[in-house]
Amino acid sequence: MRSTARHFGLPAIVLLMTTVIGTLGGGSAEPGAAQATRIPAPSPAGVYASGLPQPWASRNWSGYAVTGSTYTSVTGSWNVPTVTATKHSRKARYSSTWVGIDGFKKGDDDLIQAGTEQDWAGGTARYQAWWEILPAEETPITSINVHPGDLMTVSITKGATDWTIVVTDTTTDQSFTTTQTYHGPLSSAEWIEEAPEVGRRIAALANYGIVDFESATVNGGNPGFVDSDSGVMEKRNGGVISTPSAPDSDQDGFAVAFGNDAPPPPSV
Repeated sequence: MRSTARHFGLPAIVLLMTTVIGTLGGGSAEPGAAQATRIPAPSPAGVYASGLPQPWASRNWSGYAVTGSTYTSVTGSWNVPTVTATKHSRKARYSSTWVGIDGFKKGDDDLIQAGTEQDWAGGTARYQAWWEILPAEETPITSINVHPGDLMTVSITKGATDWTIVVTDTTTDQSFTTTQTYHGPLSSAEWIEEAPEVGRRIAALANYGIVDFESATVNGGNPGFVDSDSGVMEKRNGGVISTPSAPDSDQDGFAVAFGNDAPPPPSV
């Protein structure tokens, strides 16, 4: 999987499943080259610390992905998580929350996506909205001032000839819309919490706490999430560092938590 993200005043970064990263916040972008591949689930598929069977695992993606159809629209909402320092507070840590289409299947280097990032860098938390279509770099959305706790909604929709990306901060009533050309295979849709790669190495994941993905739709309808759509983020040594919940009761949402314990799903 591939994806991009720009980060605040730091060297070029790569989101390993899907990203090419540059810099944000006052400096000129320093584009990086992204290359990422989803790490397949163990064989046989394991049961992780969450107690849930996980059909896929990745070193930088966690959340839910659906396949098996042609996907022409995806939406999702979440409250921007608050990132916090750890005992190694001087070390930069990163996280990205997004929805998108493509990039999940092996060999698929296309991706259209939008979301927020929540980073801990330079001893402070930093927040940003963005959109991206590979192979171009991520584009920061400077017209939206993102704060922790803000309710964000993203929609990505195919029209007759072009795609429309809408990112809305419902809390502050700020919205951004762009119309773009995209020609991916439309073979998957995703709702993801991601860790980036810095200097060709996956960065430490920011402690983002818990994110609730809610009001998800795909192709204009309920995605009908099931446990088998979910996957964890794990370190190279197999330790799980980001874990999704079971789907909520109406199957259009889930939670994902920092660490190896599955959170409860959002209440409906």
